[in-house]
Formats: sequence, C-alpha cells, structure tokens
Amino acid sequence: MMTTKLNMKPNRKASSCGAIGQSAGDRILDTAIKLFCEEGIHATGVDRIIDESGVARMTLYNRFGSKQGLVRAALEREGEMWRGWFLKELQLTGFTPKERLLGTFAVMEKWFSQNDFYGCAFINAVAEHHKSDPMIIELTMGHKKQILKELADLARQAGVADNESLAHQFGILMDGAIIAALVTGKPEIARDTKAMATCLLDAALLKSETSAV
Repeated sequence: MMTTKLNMKPNRKASSCGAIGQSAGDRILDTAIKLFCEEGIHATGVDRIIDESGVARMTLYNRFGSKQGLVRAALEREGEMWRGWFLKELQLTGFTPKERLLGTFAVMEKWFSQNDFYGCAFINAVAEHHKSDPMIIELTMGHKKQILKELADLARQAGVADNESLAHQFGILMDGAIIAALVTGKPEIARDTKAMATCLLDAALLKSETSAV
C-alpha cells in the first residue's frame, strides 16, 4: 500500500532493499528491488540490473522473460516481505485488538524512520505508470486488499460493526501518511495520523454500541 523504497532489510524489515540472496534469481530480484526503490522503475534499465547483480543476461531473461516479468516478480516479493514485516510488528504493539489496530501508526513511524525508506513501492509504481498498466494496478490492489483485510479483522475483534469501512478509512490515512512522510522527511507524521485514526475508531465503536442497543 503503500513504496517502500520498494523497502525492507535483513530481516529486511519493511522493504526492501537489502539482503542478497544465494541464487542467481535472488540476486537479480534483490538488485532490481533496490534500484527500483532508489531510482524508479522507468529509470532502471535491464543492463544496470545485470551489471550490479553480476548475473548473465540470459539468466535474467530465462528466469523472468522480460523487464515487465521482472517488475512483477519484484513487486510480488516486495509486497510479501512488507506484509510479513508489518503484521509481525503489529502484534508487538498491544495486547488488545484496539491497541494493535491503533498500533498500525507506531509501526508506520518505525518504517518511516528507516534510512532506506523511499515510500511505498506500489504507490510509486502506480505514479510512474500513470495508472495505465493493468499489471501494476492488479498487484497494487492485491497488496492493498490483503492489508485492509487484516485491519478489518482487528476492527471486527475490537467491536466495530462496519469493520470494512473503518479499515478502508485507515487505509486512506496510511497512504496519506506514507506520502507526507516521504515528502517532508518527518516520521512523526505517523503520530498525527494516529490521532485522526483514534477519532475514527472511537466514533465507529460508539456507533456500533448505539446500534446494538
């Protein structure tokens, strides 16, 4: 939902740009992710990826078929790594569903504070492709839906009746915080976003309680 640079790290935290894998395919992906994050997809040519990964051109094309195939594989890996990191961190933010739901923004601030934070890989990719690439839209929406599902589950557990709407609202706040943190370089923007999210959550809980009476 969000690039990361495309963004993580040994345990490659949230995006992506770091660990070098053992196989040729992993080296290509790790290099592509790093360059896509730092310089953009359009600005990164296949020759640059080949040079920096130290892998033969034929290996890249045999494995991924084309640059578009490599972009798909890189975004899929980035999304999987980011979601794994995000959900693991979220579990550490509190004991109750409400605490963990609001803990979303503590995790975001942690991500924003990383030296290799370049925004959300998916937001960046959509912006680069002017929303014209169906593959990019498909991958972005798939990533977003998985994050929103987790938030909706937490909202339901916290007692919110219209949990999907609240998750959608949280998603909008998250996307806005990512862009604002990238532009301003201020990780603490996540705290202001949490204040807005708290108001939304309290209102949703009150509405749920009133409807149940």
